[in-house]
Amino acid sequence: MIGKITGRIDYRALDHVLIDVNGVGYLVYCSDRTLAALPGTGQVTALYTDLVVREDLMQLFGFLTLVEKEWHRLLVSVQGVGAKASLAILGALGPDGVGRAIALGDWNAVKAAKGVGPKIAQRVVLDLKDKAPGLMAMGGTVAQAMGDEAADVIEAPVRPAAPKPTPTAQADALSALGNLGYGPGDAAGAVAQAATDDPQADTPTLIRAALKLLAPKG
Repeated sequence: MIGKITGRIDYRALDHVLIDVNGVGYLVYCSDRTLAALPGTGQVTALYTDLVVREDLMQLFGFLTLVEKEWHRLLVSVQGVGAKASLAILGALGPDGVGRAIALGDWNAVKAAKGVGPKIAQRVVLDLKDKAPGLMAMGGTVAQAMGDEAADVIEAPVRPAAPKPTPTAQADALSALGNLGYGPGDAAGAVAQAATDDPQADTPTLIRAALKLLAPKG
């Protein structure tokens, strides 16, 4: 399995890029959001990839982060969601937005993605609501994202320095609520709502806001 490639962008298209790795060109499909974040033609980039192999087709899908890649893998596990629909959802919402939408049960946000109808959007929210908290808590940690999966890395001579992974405020708040005994689904929903209400909130602020949301009403 090809899990990551690093090389120079040879050309860009509407839904994919061609990356030259030591003279071999890899055609990689990406979401609109990922394509917009890539550097220009001729520059070096690195993408985590997911290889799909079928009888009549082999396709590589590229992602800027492991979190985005893992969301793609979860999304395509939902019945009726193919790679194209997954990229549309990720392009419309981004990895963090997908997590918030699922945690909040906001299938209308998922439906905003091009080509995704209400039934598919509802199925995404229902099928992934119990899996979302674990991925939201991943916080960009490479080891957690990859688990035991082995990935072949194909690299060009020039390799950009990888950023150090840092846990997000949402992941820290989610972990803290779990330590307090709250269920992963309830905790993820509260943290997602708190982050939506105050996108700039730090971890303590998110925890306080989430606790207020989780407090018994009455």
